[in-house]
Amino acid sequence: MSFLGLLLRNLKASIRSLFQLRQKQSNKTSNSENQSADERPKLIALYLPQFHPIPENDAWWGKGFTEWTNVARATPLFDEHYQPRIPADLGFYDLRVPETRQAQANLAQQHGIGAFCYYHYWFSGKRLLERPFNEVLASGTPNFPFCLCWANQSWTGIWHGAPDRILIEQTYPGVVDATQHFQALLPAFHDKRYLRVAGKPVFVIFRPRELPESRGFINLWKKLALENGLPGFHFVGFASSRDWNYLADGFDAALWTWDPKLYRRTKISAAHPTVLQYGDVAQNWIPKEPAPDSLYPCLMPNWDNTPRCGAEGYVYHQSTPELFRAQVRAAFEWARKRPSGQKIIFVKAWNEWAEGNYLEPDMRHGLNYLQVIKEELRGCG
Repeated sequence: MSFLGLLLRNLKASIRSLFQLRQKQSNKTSNSENQSADERPKLIALYLPQFHPIPENDAWWGKGFTEWTNVARATPLFDEHYQPRIPADLGFYDLRVPETRQAQANLAQQHGIGAFCYYHYWFSGKRLLERPFNEVLASGTPNFPFCLCWANQSWTGIWHGAPDRILIEQTYPGVVDATQHFQALLPAFHDKRYLRVAGKPVFVIFRPRELPESRGFINLWKKLALENGLPGFHFVGFASSRDWNYLADGFDAALWTWDPKLYRRTKISAAHPTVLQYGDVAQNWIPKEPAPDSLYPCLMPNWDNTPRCGAEGYVYHQSTPELFRAQVRAAFEWARKRPSGQKIIFVKAWNEWAEGNYLEPDMRHGLNYLQVIKEELRGCG
């Protein structure tokens, strides 16, 4: 072989070795990033769609009623009561507008929120407030992960000054209705954006203990899933009490919200809402004792539902981003001990404005609640 041929062969071997080394480094970096992502908590923010008018709300509460109706007319009910709460960056939006939905997803993603969990309403075949999610599904935008939470409770006037008024009742007719419910949501479950645990779509039920024969419902849906090309479901139920045996009821996991005993406090007077200091109660929302892997914590940045129910409401007074930070750190520490892929934390909520329960920026705190999440996630590696 000539000197030139030998030189070319050695050059090719060197280039091949360099390429293989870089490929190994790239794979190692990619694997490291994926592992790091698996080790970070996955934050799922509950998302309320009641920011556009529907005929039912027009009939029940007046033309043009949305969540903003109660938000805008709220007034302070005691000294230093933070009302009204005015949205900042996103304004008084309408969820029929695609640009609004995209802006929400952008804001969430930029600050470490991993998915929206859209409230879903099904009343024996009748759906309400479905338009925003249906448009997200049909359009493919925003390209942001999501799952669904069946808000399976009757709509009443309890938060609007008419406690004895039933607007639409939640019923459970049986297998035929449950099957139709599944089929209506099947396109969502097949969507590539749908949030999964161990490959299974996450489905949350708001009032799991009101579901008759929950195990039968869950087994039916898992069977239907397998028949329709899905590996099953990851069922999550809201747990407002630690005495609920969610595994015995067929659920795969529970979402730990708050201790109901916190609500049993004496009102200042009949003319005032029940007022609790946020700093006193927020620490109880993340249990300190060891908990099973399938119990997910739930962050709550704030709460004040007086825009809906006035003096009958509850206020977690003087919430601040820094007090919220302590709660976030406690939840992240809990998640740190969980298996990869199950480091799930819910946030109640992204945008429940009339309950004073939101991460979206307002005129007082701006982006600071979201910034807390972003900063604490950065510390997780």
